[in-house]
Formats: sequence, C-alpha cells, structure tokens
Amino acid sequence: MSEEARRSLEDLLDREIEVARALAETLDAERIALTGASPEAVEVKAAEKVRLLASMENLEDERRALSVAAGQGLPGARVPLGTSIAAAVAERWGTLMGLVARCRATNQVNGYIINLRQGQVNQLLATVRGSAPLTYTPQGKTFAKALRALAKA
Repeated sequence: MSEEARRSLEDLLDREIEVARALAETLDAERIALTGASPEAVEVKAAEKVRLLASMENLEDERRALSVAAGQGLPGARVPLGTSIAAAVAERWGTLMGLVARCRATNQVNGYIINLRQGQVNQLLATVRGSAPLTYTPQGKTFAKALRALAKA
C-alpha cells in the first residue's frame, strides 16, 4: 500500500470513527428519550440516528472503493484481505469495529424498550376498550377473564 493511499485510508477511518462515536452518543440519548415522556425527543433522536447511519454507509462505500483501488483489504471487510496494512490503519479499524459493536448492542436495547413500550400501550388500550385480559390458572394455562369496559364512547 502506498504512503498516500495509507494516509487517505487513515483519514477516512478517522472520519468513520468520529461518526460512529456520534452515533453511539445519539443511541444513548435515544435510550434516555425512550424511557422519558417526550415523544418529540424520541423523534428528534431517531431522525439524527438515521442521518448518522446514512453518513456511515457513505463513508463505508468510500472506504471500500479506496481499499479496492489500493489493492488492500481490511479484516472483516467485504474486500479481499491484502498482504499487510499499516499498524495505524489496523488500530483505527479495531477502534471502529469496537464502536460499531457498541452501537449495535445499544440499538438492540433501544429496540427492546420500544417493544416493551408498545406492549404496555396495547395493554392499556385493551383495558380501556374492555377487552378481556389473559390471566393464568394455578396449572399455568391461560384464560380470558371478562371485565366490563371503563367507559363507552
């Protein structure tokens, strides 16, 4: 790999790391918003997350093109692994992969929170509508216990 190509790749990886850090911070803020009472905050953080993901994707495409042009791949990348890469590039790559793994885990937690909240809302709507909730018998079988509606419209 030429010195110029290596420097370009290092710069590109630095930009990817910067965006990945911003994404990690946004995902943390999204988790806080999801557990709060402001739907507007959730919407703002979700929009920011989408913007950062698009930026990450563009940088990844640029990195792949640069790696292919230099005849050099990175571990775990979708281009063939070349003979060797500079230690600085390998270090940046490891940092980026660690940040991406953190983002993935945080995003999964946020998804669990969303699913939990959705279930809570569905339960509340069922209660307001007078739907029979599922309860369990001493044998562990489910059955619907009839309730009357809280209100009629």
